[in-house]
Amino acid sequence: MTNTIRNKTAIIGAAETQRLGTIPDQSAMQLHAEAGLAALRDAGLTVHDVDGVACAGESPVEVAEYLGITPQYLDGTHVGGSSFMLHVRHAAAAIAAGLCTTVLITHGESGRSRVGMQPWAPAPQSMRGQFEVPYGVMGPPTTFPIGLLRYMKDYGMTPEQLAMVPVVQRQWAGLNPRAKLRDPITVDDVLSSRMVAYPIHLLECCLVTDGGGAVVITSLDRANSLDLPHDPVVILGAGESSESAMVSMMADVTSSRAFRTAGERAFAEAGIKHSEVDHLMIYDAFAHVPIYGLEDLGFVGRGEAPAFIGDGHTAPGGSLPLNTNGGGLSYTHTGMYGMFAIQESVRQLRGQAPAQVPDANISVVLGNGGMFMSAGVLVLGTPAAA
Repeated sequence: MTNTIRNKTAIIGAAETQRLGTIPDQSAMQLHAEAGLAALRDAGLTVHDVDGVACAGESPVEVAEYLGITPQYLDGTHVGGSSFMLHVRHAAAAIAAGLCTTVLITHGESGRSRVGMQPWAPAPQSMRGQFEVPYGVMGPPTTFPIGLLRYMKDYGMTPEQLAMVPVVQRQWAGLNPRAKLRDPITVDDVLSSRMVAYPIHLLECCLVTDGGGAVVITSLDRANSLDLPHDPVVILGAGESSESAMVSMMADVTSSRAFRTAGERAFAEAGIKHSEVDHLMIYDAFAHVPIYGLEDLGFVGRGEAPAFIGDGHTAPGGSLPLNTNGGGLSYTHTGMYGMFAIQESVRQLRGQAPAQVPDANISVVLGNGGMFMSAGVLVLGTPAAA
């Protein structure tokens, strides 16, 4: 790789909205603004230090105007929950190219209260609107599980093994005071919860919440010259990709080509081995997504992730701590969860996480967009890992 963003930029500010869950008195735009200002305070900066704005869901033009920012760089990339990983990658490239100096990436979603949100439905002329919706495949609960039964048949995964994903992530959530669901659960609890779309039960589905988050990115040189409240989190590598807009048209419904492509690029750019990763965040809209992620990122072989999770490797005290905030299944999930996965990686690398992983120096974040439609992967590290 002759053109790389490795070790050139860093996340110097990161914050979430004060409240997560049900926030009926704030619109999506207000959540963007609250998170953005909180991230700037976390970095010790103001809106006057920002010359780049990126967001999904809302227009970056409107976010910039709302916050009083005059940008030289705008990014409105909107490819679902992985958008924020792509925003980080694009901002790092723009800063490295001298297009701007400091980028604010914001997220705000009234996923539960629906204040200031656009109605959600595939456009009739879209690929999904033409070729999936007429057959009853509509929202995420009926689209994400497509392929899951094939995975179970091909690799012998049992319902009990699938249920272990929310069980383990609830263990992490129990250590996090901000997690929405913190009470311990068992495999029997998961399998006894309401069936939503076979074979997915209620406790294998993500939460539906309100909230927001934001990050501030600048060059590593500038970060090192500032008197920052926190050590910078260095962007070691990044990758992005997409597959079909329709889950029914994936090349292989038991694996995500976008996950594999984005992950390969990010690992190659960072120049790291899987054994060097101390902490992992994998988007978990539904219980099987971390299973796909573990395999497609190359941490385990095909069909090996269910046993890997069942043996406790991703649980507290395990060899590969995964989704340590509780994930979208237990922490929060506003609709586009990727920002919250980035937030947890930043906390872990700063040593500030409620469920802190000892000596975390390298964290990998995998974001999913739509129903396996897009993917973004970030490799983040402490200054010592750069």
